[in-house]
Amino acid sequence: LGSVVLALADAYRQFRANPIAYMTIPLVAACVGYGTNWVGVKMIFYPINFWGIQIRRWPEQPLGLIGWQGIVPCKVQKMSRRLVDIVTTKLLSLREAFAKLDPDRLAELLEPQVAEAIEKDASWGEAWIMVVRPRLRVVLRSVVVKMQQDIEQILDLRQVVTSAFMRDKVLLGELFQKAGRKELKFLVDSGFGFGFFLGIFQMFLWIIMPNDWVLPVGGALVGYITNWVAIKLIFDPVEPTPVGPFVMQGLFEKRQPEVSEDFSEFLAARVLTSPRLIEEIVFGGLRDNFDSIVRKEVPAFVDGSVVDAAVGAFGKLAQEDDSHALHAYVNERLGLQATLTERLRALSSAEFENLLHPVFEEDEVILIIAGGVLGAAAGAVQMFFGWSE
Repeated sequence: LGSVVLALADAYRQFRANPIAYMTIPLVAACVGYGTNWVGVKMIFYPINFWGIQIRRWPEQPLGLIGWQGIVPCKVQKMSRRLVDIVTTKLLSLREAFAKLDPDRLAELLEPQVAEAIEKDASWGEAWIMVVRPRLRVVLRSVVVKMQQDIEQILDLRQVVTSAFMRDKVLLGELFQKAGRKELKFLVDSGFGFGFFLGIFQMFLWIIMPNDWVLPVGGALVGYITNWVAIKLIFDPVEPTPVGPFVMQGLFEKRQPEVSEDFSEFLAARVLTSPRLIEEIVFGGLRDNFDSIVRKEVPAFVDGSVVDAAVGAFGKLAQEDDSHALHAYVNERLGLQATLTERLRALSSAEFENLLHPVFEEDEVILIIAGGVLGAAAGAVQMFFGWSE
């Protein structure tokens, strides 16, 4: 016991002799904690394409032999499929959504575009439009009604979502960053506080044992622990859990109402839009079913080129932006944002966690280890430039 007291007294004298210098250790540790967490967040989303030397890569693995690709863009297909599973099984029913459309109103909006396409693109179009125009809106209404009845046979919702994210790898990252912006900010900012706290212990350890390994090892622990603790606090515990006088719950789950709105707004505005839905119907894997519906509703005497022109009109509509009158109507009537928000808020905490946690858990270990490596490097630099014996 006496030797311990003497050691502590000696450590105190050393600290009093140069307090400012010793206090740089927790300050550097705070910066290390912040910096490693910042790098960890960036590694989730960037770079979009693999950066490094293409010596060896493994399928859907962000870490190559020499190089790195952001976790989300690397695993966009796998992550989008998981997201699609939630959307299609928990959040949206195509039949329910499309039943909200008024066939008469939709036929009215379709008629000018289809009539123009028949006149311009069908064989003898100017003659045919005079023949079919009196009954065109009635036929279009029948087509719309049949589409509503068979919507799951002509529209692959899974493909709509997956293809949107596969075509633009940035899109999924933007969704996760929008929905989890506060959690990601906490992950970065908390590194400073956790790092400073751990740096105090690192400082005492250095005073007692001023060995060359203390700062690099301490830096590694700071980088490792700050990443690990921050990620755990974001998602754990999933359910509200009493801890003494407090009720603990992961930061993400606690924000379920707010995140639900952000998530729904993004999906409705950027992914599940009227142009994208029509594009999938006309050009997607189930397009033959759509063609069949149109042909069955058109009188048998009508030339095939007229039917082709009518189908082509739907394709041209898919190229229009959301400001087009038909798209504005469809987006408003489907009301996907409101539906998604309501049902996301109704999910259990465990189900809701699956929206964002996969971004971290896919390669959580790599991110935490990367924090440790960067922390060790910072500790080594600190020792080399200011604390080497």
